[in-house]
Amino acid sequence: MSPQQDQDPSRLVLEPIGIVRASSVTKVEAPRQPRAAEGSPARIELLPGRNFEHALEDLAGWKLLWVIFWFHHNPGWRPKVLPPRSTSGRKGVFATRSPHRPNPLGLSVVRLEKVEGLNVHVLDCDMLDGTPVLDLKPYVAYTDSHPDAGNGWLDERPSDPVAAYAVTLDPLAIEQAQWIETRTGLAIDERIRSTLMLGPEPHPYRRIRRIDGGMQLAVKEWRVRFSVEGRDVRVLEITTGFRKSQLASEAVDEVLRTHREYQLRWSGER
Repeated sequence: MSPQQDQDPSRLVLEPIGIVRASSVTKVEAPRQPRAAEGSPARIELLPGRNFEHALEDLAGWKLLWVIFWFHHNPGWRPKVLPPRSTSGRKGVFATRSPHRPNPLGLSVVRLEKVEGLNVHVLDCDMLDGTPVLDLKPYVAYTDSHPDAGNGWLDERPSDPVAAYAVTLDPLAIEQAQWIETRTGLAIDERIRSTLMLGPEPHPYRRIRRIDGGMQLAVKEWRVRFSVEGRDVRVLEITTGFRKSQLASEAVDEVLRTHREYQLRWSGER
């Protein structure tokens, strides 16, 4: 009898087959879905010494892959959660894609770029750096695609539709967003628009809160100030999320260096 057959059926033992290497390190940085991570590159490093070289044969012929992974930053689970797109309160976790699950299993579709040895290069990665990968499977269009599957509670529409918010950036905010994208590669303009069009009300997952004199959205270490009038969201400016004491410190850090340059460039633009 094999070790798998001899297991207690009430207890399953899983072993990672590899690790994700990606640019997103913290949960705050992680895109909410693969579509929100469009173009984001990553590398899945499979573990050596387990004959995975043979297991990867013929994989390169597929365009899309299912990646089954472990939400390794989640210590527990919640029976009800507040998804970013919910406009009517908390939902049962089984009716969501939330990572806060009894068994923290994740499932994402990624675009396959290439296979090099034990490295599987993918795009549209919504997983964090260091994520344990449990399995890879090809996405098979004729059986995996169901256009009539519906959208469940996402089809709920309050009296004012969520998608009706129009987001515009002031000239200053546009210039600042371009500076940030050029220096860091962060598509902050797209992140601002895609987040605020869902609704500008305070929301912990969207990282929106009220501040003195207006509203603020956090995108990684940046703070986006905006105002709301009816269904129009006006983005006024982007500021650093670091405190003055942090910027004035002698710490040698690439992120801090960028924010110091930004503060020097834009400190007079108010």
